[in-house]
Amino acid sequence: MQKQKTEPKRLITQWGQKIEQMEEKDTVLSEYPRPFMVRGNWQSLNGLWKYAWLDGQESQKSIGEKLREKMGGKRKEKYGHDLPKHFDGEILVPFSPETRLSGVEKQLLPGDSLFYEKEVVFSQEVMSRYQEGYRILLHFGAVDQRCEIFVDGRKAGSHSGGYLPFTRDISGFLKKEEVLKAGGCRLGLLVQDDSDTSFHSVGKQTLKPGGMYYQATSGIWQTVWLEAVPQVYIRDVSWDIFYDEGEAAVQAELNLDIQNRRNDYEIKLTFLNKEYGAVKFGALEEKRLALPDFKSWSPETPYLYRVRLDLYEKGKAAACDSVESYFAMRKCSIGTDEAGIRRIFLNNKPYIQVGILDQGYWPESMYTPPSEEAMLYDIEQMKALGFNMLRKHVKVEPQRWYYHCDRLGMLVWQDMINGGRRNKGLYVTYMATLFQLLHIKATDRHKFLLSRQDAAGRKEYEQELRELTRQMKKHPSVVCMVPFNEGWGQFETEKMTKLVQGINSNVIVDSASGWFDMGCGDLKSLHWYFFKLKYEREAKRALALTEFGGYVQKIEGHVCHAKEYGYKIFHSKEELEAGYEKLMRGTVLPAVKGGISATVYTQLSDVEEEINGLCTYDRAVLKLEPALVRKWNQRLKKQG
Repeated sequence: MQKQKTEPKRLITQWGQKIEQMEEKDTVLSEYPRPFMVRGNWQSLNGLWKYAWLDGQESQKSIGEKLREKMGGKRKEKYGHDLPKHFDGEILVPFSPETRLSGVEKQLLPGDSLFYEKEVVFSQEVMSRYQEGYRILLHFGAVDQRCEIFVDGRKAGSHSGGYLPFTRDISGFLKKEEVLKAGGCRLGLLVQDDSDTSFHSVGKQTLKPGGMYYQATSGIWQTVWLEAVPQVYIRDVSWDIFYDEGEAAVQAELNLDIQNRRNDYEIKLTFLNKEYGAVKFGALEEKRLALPDFKSWSPETPYLYRVRLDLYEKGKAAACDSVESYFAMRKCSIGTDEAGIRRIFLNNKPYIQVGILDQGYWPESMYTPPSEEAMLYDIEQMKALGFNMLRKHVKVEPQRWYYHCDRLGMLVWQDMINGGRRNKGLYVTYMATLFQLLHIKATDRHKFLLSRQDAAGRKEYEQELRELTRQMKKHPSVVCMVPFNEGWGQFETEKMTKLVQGINSNVIVDSASGWFDMGCGDLKSLHWYFFKLKYEREAKRALALTEFGGYVQKIEGHVCHAKEYGYKIFHSKEELEAGYEKLMRGTVLPAVKGGISATVYTQLSDVEEEINGLCTYDRAVLKLEPALVRKWNQRLKKQG
C-alpha cells in the first residue's frame, strides 16, 4: 500500500500552545524588557488591546476622518473622550496582526491603517510615583513601520522605522484630574506599513512570500511598557571598553536639555558584586574606571560586571534616580596567528567562531518570540550543539534576547536590516554568484541594480545603521556588525563601514556579507552553496565563511507549505547526516585549517518554505543527531 502523504498544516510551537491556553493574556512576555538599564516603577502593557481596521479604500481621507467614521463619531479636529467606540475586535500585543497568536490573522496592506487602543490602569507603584510628580515614559520595543501615538485623545508623537525601540515622554499629555479619576489613561496607536513596496528597512518580509522571502508582518511586535521616572533622570548609559589598558569608560545621558545645569548633578557608581570600590563623578562626564586583574568575557566564561548608578543632585542626600546596568571586558579584533594567517582574535588570542544563521522566525508569531522560554531554547540548544556564535540575519531581536546571549556566552553577528526597492534577483544572486566564480570584481555604484535609487532611503538607512550600532554597543556578545548582505540595498560600503567603526571600535565589521566585496572592513566574507569553495588569504583582513550548507530534509507533519526551498535535498535522516559529514570533512574543516576564521551554517530552523534548518519550524524535531553536530563543531574550533 502506498504511504499517504501528510498535508502541510498550521504549525505552532509548544510555547505558542501555552499562550493559546492561557486565561490571563496580560502576562505574555511580561519580563522586564530592558535588562541593560533596569529601573523599578515600570508596568508591562502587553496583553489584549482593541483594534480597528481602516482599509485602503479610505486612503484619501485624513487619519482623523478615518478614525471618526470608523468609530461613529462626529467631525472634530481630533478624536476625543466622547467618541462612541466601535472596534473590530481584540488583538494580543505584542504579536503582529498577521500572526496566529495575535488572534487577528489579517495582512496590513500599504494604504491600510491599523488603530490600537487600550484603557491603561496604572499599577499602584506607577500611580503613587505619578502622584509624587514623576514623569511617565511610554516605551515601544518595535512597531513596524510608521505610527502615531495618542494619549487620552491627544496626539503625543510619531515614529518611523520598524526595528528599533523608541520612547515618548507622555507626561505633558496627561491631565492629572483625568488620570486620578480613571486610574490611568487611554492609549491609542495608529500604524501604517508599506512593507516591500517602498525603500524602508524590510528584512525578508514581502507581500508575495516564497522561497527565502517570508510573509510580511506589521504593527506592534515587541513589548509595550510604561515607566515612572523622576523629573531629572538617567536617559541612557554607554560603556567603552579599553581591554589592553584594563579600563572601562562609562557615561550617563540625562534628560536635561539646559547645558548650564551640567554641574548640578553627580553619579555614584557601585559594583554590585563588590569587585571594585564605589566611584563618584560628574553626571555628564565620561568616567574611566581602572580595573586591575579584571575578568575577561568569553563564551566559555561570560562574566558580567553588574553595577548601579545613583544620580544625585548636589547638596541633597537622597538619590533622585537609580538604574542597574552591566558591562563586560572583552576585545574582538583581527590579528596574525603563529602560522602567519590573519585570524579573528578574541581577547588577544585566535578564536575560531563556529556559528549558525539565525533568522528568528516563529510559525505562530513570526518576528516575535512567543515567550522568554522560546528565545532561550534557541540560544541554549545551539550552545549545547557546540556553536559559539549566532548570526542574527537581517532582523533585530527584543533586547532580552541579547541580554541572554551576554549572560550565557553566545557570540552574535548582527546584520543591519536591508531596505531599498525590491531586489533585482538576477543581478544580486545569479550574476553575483557568476562574478564570484569568474573572479570578476563587482561594484556598489549601480544604485538601480542594487535597489538603492531613492536618496531618502539611503539617508534613512544611514540613520538607522547609526542607531542600531549604538544599540548593539550595549551588548558584549555582539562582536561583529554586518552593514550589507549579498548586495541587498548596498551602497557606499566604505562610508557605512567607517560609520560603524566610528561608533564602536570594539566590534569587527563584515562590510558586505557574501559578495559585492568592496575591499573594506575587517573580513573577506564568503557565501558558498554551489561550485567549489575558492578563497585567497589576505594581508590585512581575515577570511570568514559567512553562509554555507542550506541542506534540506522535509519532516512530514512539521512543515506549513507544500513547496520546499533549500540548496540540496535529502530524503532521510541518514542521507542528511552523510551529506553533512561529507560537507564538514571535505570542505569546511580544510577551509578553517587553511585560513577561514568563522563559519556560519544555514540555518537554525526552517522558515515557511525554506526548510533547510537544523530544527523544524515548530522546534519539535532536530534533524541531525546532536553528537554529530557537536563533534564537527569541536573539530572546527580545534582546527583538527
